[in-house]
Amino acid sequence: MRLEIVSPEATLFSGEVTMVSVPGADGEFQMLSNHASIVSVLVKGEIKFTGSNISIKEAFSSKFTKVSNDTYHLPINFGTLELNDNKIIILAN
Repeated sequence: MRLEIVSPEATLFSGEVTMVSVPGADGEFQMLSNHASIVSVLVKGEIKFTGSNISIKEAFSSKFTKVSNDTYHLPINFGTLELNDNKIIILAN
């Protein structure tokens, strides 16, 4: 599935992933390929995502924590998420 993480400054990440976990208003939840459509408010926490060929632009690499070869975390203060047709768009701050 496709993941785009957009901040007020720029698009921090855009690429194919296999799993995304986010801090929702009612707790952390995870999305895998073919997940039902959803819109959610995000609270302070970490966006966690996994994929086989993750590439973070060098200009934004300091914002991400590489947990393993294929897993990254990005701390956020708040945001919104929309998932539709295997495409996740996260507006984060």
